[in-house]
Amino acid sequence: MTRDAPCCGVSTNIEDYFLTRRRFLNRVGMGLGALSLATLLDPRDLAAGPDPVAGGPNPLAPRAPPLPATAKAVIHIFAQGAPSHIDTWDPKPELVRMDGRAIGDSGVAMGSPFKFTPMGKSGTQVSELFPGIGQHVDDMAVVRSMYTDIPAHEVATVFMNTGSLRIVKPSMGSWVVYGLGTENQNLPGFISLRNGGLPSGGAANYGSAFLPGVFQGSSVNTQVATVQQMIQNIRNPYIGSAEQRRQMDLVKELDAMRSRDLQHDQALEARLESYEIAFKMQAAATDAFDLNRESEATRAAYGSTPQGKQLLLARRLVERGVRFVQVWHDGWDHHQDLQERITKKAREVDQPVAALLADLKQRGLLDSTLVLWGGEFGRKPTRDRNGYDNPGRDHNARAFTVWLAGGGVKGGMVHGATDPFGAEAVTDKVHVHDLHATILRTLGFDHTRLTYRFNGRDFRLTDVGGSVVEKILA
Repeated sequence: MTRDAPCCGVSTNIEDYFLTRRRFLNRVGMGLGALSLATLLDPRDLAAGPDPVAGGPNPLAPRAPPLPATAKAVIHIFAQGAPSHIDTWDPKPELVRMDGRAIGDSGVAMGSPFKFTPMGKSGTQVSELFPGIGQHVDDMAVVRSMYTDIPAHEVATVFMNTGSLRIVKPSMGSWVVYGLGTENQNLPGFISLRNGGLPSGGAANYGSAFLPGVFQGSSVNTQVATVQQMIQNIRNPYIGSAEQRRQMDLVKELDAMRSRDLQHDQALEARLESYEIAFKMQAAATDAFDLNRESEATRAAYGSTPQGKQLLLARRLVERGVRFVQVWHDGWDHHQDLQERITKKAREVDQPVAALLADLKQRGLLDSTLVLWGGEFGRKPTRDRNGYDNPGRDHNARAFTVWLAGGGVKGGMVHGATDPFGAEAVTDKVHVHDLHATILRTLGFDHTRLTYRFNGRDFRLTDVGGSVVEKILA
């Protein structure tokens, strides 16, 4: 029996209006089964459209960049909290001369208590805070004219890592792995090393957002002692490796049958690839994260600080073909007690960073590895009103410093300048988008063409801005 629909000429079976209990449960059950399957897959993968760069069965396979590249890997050392450029890499003798006096309506001038000395053949001025890193200035390009948009830690931190102030977008490491794949198929292409809790802004700093989940960073807590603690569930205590391999092969076989009989499902295959990496990591990660395999002399060179451990791990990872390593070093937010607190933070990182640069160079890796150090913004040249007795500096989005080394960057040079007090970048200004465009260029990409279509438009790391800072490239 049928009943005509009131319009459009559609005929409907009357049983659709009066379902039996069996038919009702059958249909609801099928729907719940589909929902259960969806929870096993990353919804970003389910929504992902065709991938213009990482097509094919293995999205992490290494790929040649479209342009000549000078770098193959990146180590990003993030000094979270915004270190004072005036006390580290941007000497301001005029500010020292004005110490204690009012600077217009800006406040009371606070000259740096640290001396700057020319170092290396280039004579780059380096603060006494960094005697070790200063030994490598001839391999570094110091960019003194950085600026950003908002001087709020969480927003600016995520902005430095993703190029986005508002909506959640892929992190720089995710873009790099999306474009290049990775050289080691037994480890994630992007690894984020943190010493304890999550950084300001959380997992967005190493997330893949709307890029397929296989490109997101793997966060590793280096504060713990063993590989099993750093990477949870790295071992399966219930099933041996042979049985795991058998199960993985069966899943691959079923996927191949599905692709042959139905259609190729890129999102599903990307997820299966991530499972394959997790399986292979059981052996590869145990090797890469075991610092006891390094000589005693090497471990001593990096030092015993948590940052020494992180940076030695970073070298071991890029040596093994990991494409992007993020190293978090927090605690640079100094509104008071500046002299004491920034000295402590500098000591934590000076020896390990110096050792990293020397180690990469000795192993022939510095030429192909871009090392970046810096925070999310800078500090003001005046005393913070919260710490008059033992002052520090307030936030400043209009001026800060980063440095880059290796990976095709000109060494022994200073790019750009701030005003005489260090309050604002004035010469050869470099925005965060410009920095990102430059990093992508060292890796062989035109930043305007490394894109991903999502929700009907093409997105990129540099949004709608960014210019390559050609002057710092070799």
